[in-house]
Amino acid sequence: MVTRGFFGKGNDDLDKKRLPPGQYLENRFPVLSAEPTPDINLLDWKLSFSYNNEIMAEIDWNSLNKIKSTELTKDIHCVTRWTKFDMNWRGVSVQNIIKSLDLEVPSDWVMIGASTGYTTNLPTEDLLREFTLIAYEYEKKPITPEHGGPIRLLVPHLYFWKSAKWVSSISFIDEDKPGFWENYGYHMYGDPWKEQRYS
Repeated sequence: MVTRGFFGKGNDDLDKKRLPPGQYLENRFPVLSAEPTPDINLLDWKLSFSYNNEIMAEIDWNSLNKIKSTELTKDIHCVTRWTKFDMNWRGVSVQNIIKSLDLEVPSDWVMIGASTGYTTNLPTEDLLREFTLIAYEYEKKPITPEHGGPIRLLVPHLYFWKSAKWVSSISFIDEDKPGFWENYGYHMYGDPWKEQRYS
């Protein structure tokens, strides 16, 4: 599903050093989803951490809200070739969540899961980067459902499909495996500066 009337813009007077190859500048925030938008009550939301099909820990909204939040402004790059500059987010870094839960990281890979069944893979070191967030605000307001609210993953240095909407689980895995879009031929990593769109 794509925003109605969504189309590319020109790149006149653009700071092209900020624009990865093959991307164009978009001033709106397009809606692209593989699944229907779910209705999630924030008070019912939980994020689970698991390994070998066993739950290691869970965190709910009340507990997440007690952890120091991070506000950041980043350019976001979508594999469909749009880039939006200076997108402002607030959330809690995954590394701080893991510290607060006193978890030991058991493997080099994770599979991110959403409440809809969507999945995407990440190296654990990317999950633990300073600016990888469990985000709940965009532009000083709660993230709207069509953009992954009330809570989504944000991995700003990779193509946006890696920033799973409606995030609900992080499963540590012993070897890299494809998630939803990776099974359809998308790249296993997704670095926009290397144009890692497809495998």
